[in-house]
Amino acid sequence: MKKIEITSKEYDPYYKLYLKLVDDETELVKGFEKELEHNLNFYRNIPVEKLHFQYAEGKWTPKEVIQHIIDTERIFCYRALRIARNDFTELPGYDQDAYVPTSFANLKSLEQLLEEYTTLRKANISLYKGFNKDMLTNIGKASNGPVSVRAIPFILMGHEKHHIRLFKKRYNIFL
Repeated sequence: MKKIEITSKEYDPYYKLYLKLVDDETELVKGFEKELEHNLNFYRNIPVEKLHFQYAEGKWTPKEVIQHIIDTERIFCYRALRIARNDFTELPGYDQDAYVPTSFANLKSLEQLLEEYTTLRKANISLYKGFNKDMLTNIGKASNGPVSVRAIPFILMGHEKHHIRLFKKRYNIFL
């Protein structure tokens, strides 16, 4: 399944910010698998001295950003599961800024964070392999906007690319 098949009715306009970062030829499950290996390599190579760096007061450290990526994927794939299973209850948004301090990401080792990231991504790849075409095209409502099951992985891939760009631009992490 290619990104190009997703219509603007399948996601809130806000997510176009992330979707435009994903190549039009990216396939859903293969893209998720490819991004796992690529991003793990990037995270593993973040210099130790940068793991607690904040580019400005109140901004997240790289460890907190990785935890944010994990939390976001967990929440979005929970949404995908519910919508795929024909549960069309409107799902609330979440306050990412409230999640970060209570995650205690800076107290975790990079290895702990990457283990959680890897385990979650592999579980979500497995989840998506179990969805059929009808499930993938289900559209629910989350954070006050539409979202299809098949749009979620592409939103997540773009979200992660966005943060990796910020690592390079604002944290001066070039690997």
